[in-house]
Amino acid sequence: MSWKSKGEQSSRSVISQKWTLLLCLGSFCAGLLFTNRMWTVPEHKGIARTTAMEAEELKLVLEGCDPKALHKKEVQNESKDVFGEVLKTHSAIQTLDKTISSLEMELAAARAAQKSIRGGSPLSQDLKKNESSGKRKYLMVIGINTAFSSRKRRDSVRATWMPQGEKRRKLEEEKGIIIRFVIGHSATSGGILDRAIEAEDQKHGDFLRLNHVEGYLELSAKTKEYFTTAVALWDADFYIKVDDDVHVNIATLGETLVRHRSKPRVYIGCMKSGPVLNQKGVRYHEPEYWKFGEAGNRYFRHATGQLYAISKDLATYISINQHVLHRYANEDVSLGSWFIGVDVEHIDDRRLCCGTPPDCEWKAQAGNVCVASFDWSCSGICRSAERIKEVHRRCGEGENALWSASFREAA
Repeated sequence: MSWKSKGEQSSRSVISQKWTLLLCLGSFCAGLLFTNRMWTVPEHKGIARTTAMEAEELKLVLEGCDPKALHKKEVQNESKDVFGEVLKTHSAIQTLDKTISSLEMELAAARAAQKSIRGGSPLSQDLKKNESSGKRKYLMVIGINTAFSSRKRRDSVRATWMPQGEKRRKLEEEKGIIIRFVIGHSATSGGILDRAIEAEDQKHGDFLRLNHVEGYLELSAKTKEYFTTAVALWDADFYIKVDDDVHVNIATLGETLVRHRSKPRVYIGCMKSGPVLNQKGVRYHEPEYWKFGEAGNRYFRHATGQLYAISKDLATYISINQHVLHRYANEDVSLGSWFIGVDVEHIDDRRLCCGTPPDCEWKAQAGNVCVASFDWSCSGICRSAERIKEVHRRCGEGENALWSASFREAA
């Protein structure tokens, strides 16, 4: 073979090797490109989806909308809605109770007026006044239990702790405190005893006349009639019964009672549980002693009769149920028995039964002014018509205490 032929063959070989190299390089690049697309695109899409879900969850959490949190909030909102409905229902029930109580009081007032007319007793001036002007709210009604023979005691009370004339009217208007001597009528209605009381009432205007026949053994009936009549005449927070031989500090009494104003059924006094006396002829003999068990037993807890207070709900309860409430011989025992089985809070406050000087005087000097003072040995102030002025001078709270008192319940 000639050198020329060999040269041409060599040249062709070189060219084909170059193209082969380029073709291999191009195939490699194409393979890389193809492989890249096949693997990265799905991976990229998967990552994109995961990131979007995480971003959404992150956004929900940041906005406080975590599904678990949302469920918890929904439960809480449902609980709040249920609680709100319960509160509304409770409020509606309370409003209904108040309405019923108000209607019951109006009914009791109508019954008291009707009873007075049927009994032949003249309508009380207080009843006529309330019928014409409508009721206002008072803090307390103080009923002073008295008898036909107690004119000197009444005058001694008027001269000491019971305001008179314009001051008494001011006490009613500014302080919401009503004070009246409480008395019924004699067995012969319209007789000399009744006319004497009518003349005294015309002079002082401080009596509450009851449709009741006076008598010591009828004190339980009188007490029931007093609360029935008082709750019919005056819409007050408290109704008090006190004897006419007891000294009272009115401002201290008011300040004591307002502490319990928010309580619905309260019975306040000096609580005791004395022996049931079955011997005939002794003072405070209990004819129905057998109802209290064996001989030597004691009474249930009840307030001593010299002074006690009950809330409006309890006075209304007595008024509504007056015809079925049993009367025992002693009026303080009767009152205590009427509240057995009723949801009543008994409050024992010993300032309602202080002794006469020096007891009440020492307590006043120590800054613990007494509400009421009397002698236990006499169940009242011994010879009260003569001694109550001394008790007032040594144990009285002072007139300024009454007019400066606000009678607001402490927060």
